Amino acid sequence: MTLSRRLLLVALLALPAVPTLAAEVTVATARGTAIVPEHPKTVLVFDLASLDTLDALGVDVAGVPSVRYPAYLAKYGEASVQKIGSVFEPDFEAVSAAAPDLIVIGGRSAPQYEALSKIAPVIDLTVDPKDSLGSAERNAGTLARIFGKMAEATARIDALNASTAALKAKAETAGTALIVLTTGNKMSAYGPGSRFGIAHSAYGFRPADPNLTVASHGQAISFEFIAKTDPDWLLVIDRDAAIGQGAAAAMLDNELVARTKAWRDGRVVYLDPARWYLVSGGLTALQANVDQLSQALDRLATGTAGTSVGEAGGTPAPEPRG
Repeated sequence: MTLSRRLLLVALLALPAVPTLAAEVTVATARGTAIVPEHPKTVLVFDLASLDTLDALGVDVAGVPSVRYPAYLAKYGEASVQKIGSVFEPDFEAVSAAAPDLIVIGGRSAPQYEALSKIAPVIDLTVDPKDSLGSAERNAGTLARIFGKMAEATARIDALNASTAALKAKAETAGTALIVLTTGNKMSAYGPGSRFGIAHSAYGFRPADPNLTVASHGQAISFEFIAKTDPDWLLVIDRDAAIGQGAAAAMLDNELVARTKAWRDGRVVYLDPARWYLVSGGLTALQANVDQLSQALDRLATGTAGTSVGEAGGTPAPEPRG
């Protein structure tokens, strides 16, 4: 080796090592496409629908919000899991200290996108209420691609689509439905295009009132409205079940509601409040919601409906008010 080559080799060996660039992946989000790290190690999740899906796919997360978790996600409420704020307001000090490789937001936490983006890459997986099922499945695909879980996600999505198609075939001939959320002594109704409109758009129930106002908190209604609308099915979400004070069944048990076809025929379904109100876009929640409604229709078909379907209150619902 010549002197010049020997000197060049020494010079090259003296250079600082250049770290290998981490692999990146381009994915779809609620804000368009995003380039994020592939297989990120430290992941913080504010969006509970995404947490549901990541849990279903077997992906570990490093931090979650402080909230009352439904039973199937109860492990994330344990003290051993780092808390990073609420579903609305991040604890920015805790987020920064975690040194995340990726932050997942959506829905209630979506307004924090810009602030959190100053700390680490962020993806917004807010579900589109105009295409609840489609956007939820796209979000699952986004997470699966990031974490190399496409096979697992595909299997779950295929099963969900098959059961959803079966539910829709039954619901399309089951009559009209009115989705009612109760909280305190108030009631609101939700129709097509709303946060709970998936019952109409994907599951096939015909809306009892197709002209309901589409708003985050639904359209305020009265017992007289329910009686006048006279739905074949009442799909009830008891918001206050979270703190052991669920009162939807008692609230609805009155002369006006008793006049409806839904009440007379035992077609009142108390939907799981946590899965519908808090974690509605997660793969596990979506599958459970389809299964509950399908079972309700099956009971009717076999003549065993008779009484209201599902326990009033169901799984404890969340604390957030948005």
